[in-house]
Amino acid sequence: MASSKCVYFMFVIVALLINSGDVISGSNIGDYLIDDEESKEDKSNHHRLLSSQNLIPEQTYKCHSCDPPKCTVTEPCTGALQCWKSRSRDTDGTERVSKGCTTNIEQLPFYCSTQSFDGTHQKKLTGSQYAIICCSGDYCNNGSFPELPPLVFRDGAPTFSPNTSYILKLTFCIVGPAIAVGIIGAVAILLLHRTHRKRLARTTADPETYYSDDLRVTPAGDSTLREYLEHSLTSGSGSGLPLLIQRTLAKQISLAECIGKGRYGEVWRGIWHGENVAVKIFFSRDEASWSRETEIYSTILLRHENILGYIGSDMTSRNSCTQLWLVTHYHVLGSLYDHLNRVTGKPAIAHRDIKTKNILVRVNGTCVIADFGLAVTHTQTTGELDVGQNTRVGTKRYMSPEVLEEQINADCFESYRRVDIYAFGLVLWEICRRTLSNGIAEEYRPPYYDMVPSDPSFEDMRKVVCIDQQRPVIPNRWASDMTLSGMAKLMKECWHQNPNVRLPALRIKKNLVKLAMNDAKIHLDLEV
Repeated sequence: MASSKCVYFMFVIVALLINSGDVISGSNIGDYLIDDEESKEDKSNHHRLLSSQNLIPEQTYKCHSCDPPKCTVTEPCTGALQCWKSRSRDTDGTERVSKGCTTNIEQLPFYCSTQSFDGTHQKKLTGSQYAIICCSGDYCNNGSFPELPPLVFRDGAPTFSPNTSYILKLTFCIVGPAIAVGIIGAVAILLLHRTHRKRLARTTADPETYYSDDLRVTPAGDSTLREYLEHSLTSGSGSGLPLLIQRTLAKQISLAECIGKGRYGEVWRGIWHGENVAVKIFFSRDEASWSRETEIYSTILLRHENILGYIGSDMTSRNSCTQLWLVTHYHVLGSLYDHLNRVTGKPAIAHRDIKTKNILVRVNGTCVIADFGLAVTHTQTTGELDVGQNTRVGTKRYMSPEVLEEQINADCFESYRRVDIYAFGLVLWEICRRTLSNGIAEEYRPPYYDMVPSDPSFEDMRKVVCIDQQRPVIPNRWASDMTLSGMAKLMKECWHQNPNVRLPALRIKKNLVKLAMNDAKIHLDLEV
């Protein structure tokens, strides 16, 4: 009975996953998420306070965001810490409703700690009412808005219950800290600016007298560095410290150990205010690279959890040599290259006896590969090749030309994979012969059924495959079917006489997926 195209395509994907050995599994590679670091100590303390009060959610959500009645074209809020919906009533009795989200950690206490004001403590003055409901979860702020108590009319005008002290306290709590932070920040910037100007005056008078232990901050060594530092007073819209602070960064960092070297210079682990940082030290000849990387970090707003966190750049002189520093967050596991060299994944596998009798069919039509008695494994990190102790050889009918001629490189793992690809091409031929096209399918026959005896010898196969260089015959009917003609081209590239010309497993998989996607009769969930 003829099988459907779905069967052989599902088999193909399973076979390739076993054969390719290209995907490293086993130990999971640790996430290299980059945490944003607050540049000021008070923000860090505030963040810890919020964490201790359980005000920081463990994940982000999507929320409805609109001010009715114009809600039909409003995009939802993403990356939210909490969702909210609110209702407010002005002093003239006008009510407003709204939905939105909170994406800033600093706003969580003000939005959700005091969730409503109903006017019950007000005496004579009029005021307003509001109620807000905060929640955690995707689109959890759907549904009806919170309700407010009814208005109380006094002397013909709407009013609320006595005492406005609560609103005054709330206003002070919101506005007071903002004003205080602004004043402190302004004073700090003025002091830093004043200190910097004094330092510049000293270094201009005598550049050789300004030292900090064995490191000293110096004026720019040439016009390019001088223009870059003097014409940029802040780090613009990018990440990192303001440049006024960056210019003294080298004095505050103690280099602990060298963790990497390259053509550009070195990478050190440094200690800055008790925290580990990474210090990339460029050679003076690579000023262009240092300047470009500093420019990108400082002007393009590179604040993202998967981009290395930037702290600042500075210029120092050490042992009469100018050094260009770029300071970033430090990650103890190092690079992915380092991690892959430390962590071993599953070895790659070559089957060495691919044939239809070693492929089993599940009830749902998918296939699994069996009989790994001749398999060869290869561990990429160590280069170890494990051939095993089995003296049995593969099935002669499916042997590749290099095996039949005894010319295979037994010390090269890739040689064994190319043998599997040859046999895989023969399996594709067997499947396609039994695939219906225009109501026609050939009877089942093994490869080379019309060229060798039913139990061929080693010499029988060598003559047909190596000397005569024959391959199974492609039926004429395949040419009129787009999928079968594509499969015919694919199997020819798999069983090529030259093993170096045969397709790699990943390319075969992509070709099969493309053929399946172009055939409306094949209904498979395929991932490229």
